[in-house]
Amino acid sequence: MKSGNKVVVNMGILYARMLVTMGISLYATRLVLTALGAADYGVFNLIAGLIAMLSFLNTAMATSTQRYLSFYQGKSDLAMQKRVFSNSLVLHLGIGILIVAGLEIAGLFLFNGFLNIPADRIHVAQMIYHFMSVTVFFTIVAVPFTGSLVAHENMLWVAIVNVVETLLKLGIAYLLYVVTQDKLAVYGLLTAGISIISLLMYAVYCFYKYEDCTLKGIFSIDKKLMKELTSFAGWNLFGSLCALGRAEGLAILLNIFLGTVVNAAFGIANQVAAQLNFFSFTLLRAINPQIMKSEGANNREKMLRLSMIGSKFGFFLLAFVAVPCIFEMDAILHLWLSKVPEYTVVFCSLMLCATLINQLTIGLQSAVQATGRVKAYQMVVGSVLLLALPLAYLLLKLGYPPYYVFIGYCAVELIACTLRLFFLRSIAGLSISLYCANVIFKIIIPLSLLVLTCYLSVSYLHFEFRFFFTGIAGVLVFGTGIYLFGLCEDEKLFIKKMIPALLEKLQAKKRQLKHT
Repeated sequence: MKSGNKVVVNMGILYARMLVTMGISLYATRLVLTALGAADYGVFNLIAGLIAMLSFLNTAMATSTQRYLSFYQGKSDLAMQKRVFSNSLVLHLGIGILIVAGLEIAGLFLFNGFLNIPADRIHVAQMIYHFMSVTVFFTIVAVPFTGSLVAHENMLWVAIVNVVETLLKLGIAYLLYVVTQDKLAVYGLLTAGISIISLLMYAVYCFYKYEDCTLKGIFSIDKKLMKELTSFAGWNLFGSLCALGRAEGLAILLNIFLGTVVNAAFGIANQVAAQLNFFSFTLLRAINPQIMKSEGANNREKMLRLSMIGSKFGFFLLAFVAVPCIFEMDAILHLWLSKVPEYTVVFCSLMLCATLINQLTIGLQSAVQATGRVKAYQMVVGSVLLLALPLAYLLLKLGYPPYYVFIGYCAVELIACTLRLFFLRSIAGLSISLYCANVIFKIIIPLSLLVLTCYLSVSYLHFEFRFFFTGIAGVLVFGTGIYLFGLCEDEKLFIKKMIPALLEKLQAKKRQLKHT
């Protein structure tokens, strides 16, 4: 009950953070674009985009740190938590130095005619590149601290730092209107400064708040643990590279066979899927520490149960938005974009279908991480994901329409989901029949009701902004279907207990405010 409430509270914090930062970021982007002008803003994003490609490394390393800290929290082993943190900090310092050195060496070639940048802005672009290298270093060093906060399920401080970062970016955007120096150089310098402030906020808080975050023993490297951390992160990195290679490979293949217009459609489809996927990602980030801690406490039954809950509710959260969007994709895209590239509607719809398929085992992916046995899993599943590339090449070579590439993408995603089931059965003793009973069979009726509602809406109703009605009707029917047919008895009982408990907390907070 207590862990369930913690997950719900953390989800609320993460969703609130998402709404605040998204709104402020969109407004700040508009201000920066106006202040810098399209050319200088393009230069900044070109450089920042090259650096941003390294973000998948941070994700893999953060998962590694958070997994081991949560695991030993579950075992109540403070000594090992301290060793994990100190070794992780040393590891990330080393990685940060190596990556910055590599970036600086690469920069010698990038600005020697490789990048298409106006001659009078090359010098400033080089400055921006150095600033972005600094940003990468401090972002990598911050990973052990963010991993510690997630392991301790402290999403509030993570949200606070993210909001501060966003407000600082807004402040920089306003400052650009009054500075007299080169605006692009000032923007790059101050943006790099935000990464330093973020690291300090994370570090000071963690050192003050958590006993396992300490610099004691930082010069005493545990070679066995360091090897384990590096191996675990390395195989996760391999899986991330496979996913990245699939996306970039498909973009290249579509470009070779069909040109840049289809690339625009593919880019929009990726953007739509990424934005909608955040709803389920938030749930997973909130529930992940509980999955890891349960494994550390040798409570594998609870770990597997939580991973199935993560898969089912991750699917539900995405389907709430994705299914109505699939049915109303044409209207939504025409409202959002002034001109919709050819194939965009079908690409977006099929990409959302593939993302929904992935959600069916999204919690099981966390369960595999919790066991620590990721080598064979990442080798096989990561390699299977790459099969989408030769399949896409074959389909395009045979002259099939480009949307067949995404049908093949969905098929490969389904194979990967099936493999995850069998891997987890081998690694952790997952009962596939229990998974089907708790996840797949519980999804069928609510999803069918949602699809039927959206189908009837688009087939028989014809008025402007109909997609609002489709979405609202779908949410109401789907929500009812989930409660009646999609929940197990213990989940219904949890919801019945949780709502009064949360209301009581709100009432207590109101009484406390009145007295003060």
